[in-house]
Amino acid sequence: MTDQREPLLYAVSGAVARLTLNRPGKRNALNAALVGALSGALERAERDASVKVVEITGAGADFCAGADLSELRDLAASSVEANLADVDALASVFLQIRTLGKPVVAVVQGRALAGGCGLATACDLVVAARSATFGYPEVHIGFVPAMVMAILRRNVSEKRAFELITLGETFAAPQAERLGLVNRVFDDESFAEDAAAFSTALAERSGTAILLAKRLLYEQDSMGFEAAIRAGADVNVLARMTDDARAGVARFLNRRDS
Repeated sequence: MTDQREPLLYAVSGAVARLTLNRPGKRNALNAALVGALSGALERAERDASVKVVEITGAGADFCAGADLSELRDLAASSVEANLADVDALASVFLQIRTLGKPVVAVVQGRALAGGCGLATACDLVVAARSATFGYPEVHIGFVPAMVMAILRRNVSEKRAFELITLGETFAAPQAERLGLVNRVFDDESFAEDAAAFSTALAERSGTAILLAKRLLYEQDSMGFEAAIRAGADVNVLARMTDDARAGVARFLNRRDS
């Protein structure tokens, strides 16, 4: 039976846009419709000036179990062009997250495996329930987590990345935190509230400061040391001239002098 539900749900609460992968019967496996909807939702959140933080989460018990293998099987028998178009769509989402002018937070419960773990890793920040599990098990079916590798090796050491993608083991959220793949682990009982509080606190920070910091952090990947320092100096000048910085400095000085 064809699933008639919307592949992705979009909701805004306060200054936080929540993008919910909505294929719970398939453990939110990524297919063309879901990837396309995710891309469109990221664009929508970028355009909405009231949105300061974007969350990506999954409906039901899991975050995302990776690629929809039935669709992948059909594509394997299709043309090179069709496979390139499918891969390019997910690669574009990873790049969208990287270049979005707002922080993107993966809110992970249950399983985040293969492409689902890749999607979480592609986000700027990851919060996870203590019982959540992560992993890149593609090697077990003769596959490679190829696209996410560029991001993974920026999050963990080279040797650790090699271990994760060649052994294909799953690991719990506390270990993912120790590896540097997860920012915060919250207890299952309070996970929804704690994750919401995390995103709300982030949304209360200066949007222009976060935009400039995110852009600089990722642009420095391809720079030498001197170029990175000089790029930081340029951003320092821009930050000083923003309304947020002027107001923040004034508040600090007023408190100090009062």
